[in-house]
Amino acid sequence: MTGAGAIASSEGLMKIMSVAATAAMLALIAAASGAMAQSEIERGRYLVTIAGCSDCHTPGTFLGRPDMTRYLGGSDVGFNMPGLGIFAGPNLTPDKETGIGDWSAKDIVAAITTGTRPDGRMLAPIMPYQALSQLTAADAEAIAAYLKSIKPVSNKVAGPFGPNEKPTIFVFTVMPGDAFAALPKAAAK
Repeated sequence: MTGAGAIASSEGLMKIMSVAATAAMLALIAAASGAMAQSEIERGRYLVTIAGCSDCHTPGTFLGRPDMTRYLGGSDVGFNMPGLGIFAGPNLTPDKETGIGDWSAKDIVAAITTGTRPDGRMLAPIMPYQALSQLTAADAEAIAAYLKSIKPVSNKVAGPFGPNEKPTIFVFTVMPGDAFAALPKAAAK
C-alpha cells in the first residue's frame, strides 16, 4: 500500500493504539485505586485494632468472653460517670437501624476526633476522642473506611442512662479513690 491508503491505514492504526493505550491506562488507574482503597481499609483495621476499639464496642468483652460474631456491635456493659449517667460503647458497625450505617465517613471522622455526633450530641467522656484528635486526617479517614466496610451487626445497645435512671445492663463505676476506699471490704478468708 502506498500514498493516501498507507497514510489512512497508519492513522487508523494510531487511533486504535491510542484507544488501547488509554484503556490500558484507565485499567491500571482503576486497579491502583482499588488497591489504595483496600490499603486504606487495611490501615483502618490496623488502627482500630491497636486503639483497642473492640474493648468497649464488642459485646462480652468486659465479661471475659468477647462475641467476635458481633465484632464492634456495641457493648453490654456501661460505664457509670458520677453525675453524668451510664454509657455503653455503641454499635460501630454499618447497621442502619442500630449502628452507624447512616453516618458518612466525614461524620465518623468528626465523632472520633472531636467527640461530636452527627446530631450534635457530645460523646461520653469515657470515649478517648481527645487522644484520637491527634490522628492524621488520612488515619482518621482510614478508620472511617474500615468501619464502613465491616459486617453490619443488628444490636441495639442499652442507654445511655441518666444519673438517676435504673440501668438494665452491667455497670462499671468510675469513682474517686476516697469513695472507692469507703466501700465495704470483702471478708478476709
